[in-house]
Amino acid sequence: MIEARHLTKRYGPVVAVDDLTFDVQPGLVTGFLGPNGAGKSTTMRMILGLDAPTRGTVTVQGDPYRSFHNPLHRVGALLEARGIHPGRSARNHLLCLAQSNAIPSHRVDDVLEMVGLTSVADKRTGGFSLGMNQRLGIAGALLGDPEVLLLDEPVNGLDPEGIIWIRTLLRALAAEGRTILLSSHLMTEMSMTADRLIVIGRGALIADTSVEEFIRRSSGNRIRVRSPRLDDLRAALADAARELETRDDGALIVTGLDCPQVATLAAAAGVPVHELVAETASLEQAYLELTQDSVEYRPDDESHLSFVHPAA
Repeated sequence: MIEARHLTKRYGPVVAVDDLTFDVQPGLVTGFLGPNGAGKSTTMRMILGLDAPTRGTVTVQGDPYRSFHNPLHRVGALLEARGIHPGRSARNHLLCLAQSNAIPSHRVDDVLEMVGLTSVADKRTGGFSLGMNQRLGIAGALLGDPEVLLLDEPVNGLDPEGIIWIRTLLRALAAEGRTILLSSHLMTEMSMTADRLIVIGRGALIADTSVEEFIRRSSGNRIRVRSPRLDDLRAALADAARELETRDDGALIVTGLDCPQVATLAAAAGVPVHELVAETASLEQAYLELTQDSVEYRPDDESHLSFVHPAA
């Protein structure tokens, strides 16, 4: 388990992380989401003892990361896939990590095979693609067979087969009872991988909940309903619904009520219903809605691109 309590990080007048309190539970894949500049990387660095909190505490399995002897046995992490000496081979890179943490050398071959790099194990990493570096970084995170994994954008550079592979791997590791914190900007992938979400914006906590509950909170969850007495149906729902919208195909879109509520109100008014379907928001829609006030870097709505052709 990872436990953060009132975690705060200031850089002069800038508050990068603002009083974060959360738990990352074992046996689950926990997604860590937030706009660029939200403080995700800073938070992960504080978990790993790379940055010291200005205030608050964070522990892994009950202890600060800096107190660990041979930490790769306890925590595996991938924060920067390119953080590898380009002159070393993949095997030698992992051997150095293994020797520094008293990990048996045979474990190097095990993780190289696990991530699909056995055939290039003795090649210099300077010639690796981003996807190959990602796989090597994941191999390093798995080297000590740790109970806790922190992965920052691990699918960057991976092909579709690689993305499916890491999704399957993380789900399997969580099923073994391991604690996994996963940061990614790929909402579709996160929706298929994560069990819970921790969402931050401008350094502060926005949500700490299950994926299903996070999506349910979104106003993008709407009900599509049809009736031959559409005007009467609108009147029956008007006081209870947050929003009513009539679409071109004749369907009434109801926001703020669920299917049983719509059905009950229609029945009470004696209005027949010919269709009643829930239109659930995607994780991406819910995320964009709930973080819209926390986006630090956005294009100016008033700005326009102009193209100037050089004179001949």
